[in-house]
Amino acid sequence: MFNEKKVSQMAAFFLEKGHGSMPVLKLMKLLYLADRESMDRYDEPISGDRMVSMPHGPVLSRTLELINGECSDTNDWSHWVTGRAGYEVGSAKHGPLNRDSLGALSDADIEVLTDTWDRFGQLGKYEIRDLTHTMCGESTDPKGSMNPIPPRDVFLALGRNMQQANEAQERLAEAAIVDRLFATI
Repeated sequence: MFNEKKVSQMAAFFLEKGHGSMPVLKLMKLLYLADRESMDRYDEPISGDRMVSMPHGPVLSRTLELINGECSDTNDWSHWVTGRAGYEVGSAKHGPLNRDSLGALSDADIEVLTDTWDRFGQLGKYEIRDLTHTMCGESTDPKGSMNPIPPRDVFLALGRNMQQANEAQERLAEAAIVDRLFATI
């Protein structure tokens, strides 16, 4: 289930690594790659966001809406990230982040984010976009639109066999049902 607090802190982490701001395209790719890496390691994404293919490759759909100022369920996003200014987005936090300030993220999440930054953080926005086109086999050309990326397709692209991919997708679906039930209590 989508977690605005977690994705906001994920974005804040990357923005701090980028010295307080970065192109929207680069941030979106880093967030996507971090969720993908988490799925590879732990069979679940960090953000719980829905993955979609768009003309510039795979993105997290609700997160893109937050960046574009289209919606916020809790205002967590605006606490951590400034409004979009053209093709850039910046950190709303003043001062360095520390482990305590990123309380919605687990140590495992922070490790995934750190490893994602170490692998891809030095790439420019078009380099990281092009990389996701080649490395993320789950993303298909949406022909100017948007196509959902089922978790099964991500698991298959990460090297799972069909049975493993289907089982992992079922576990995510079951966890989402439980999350929705607890959200109503």
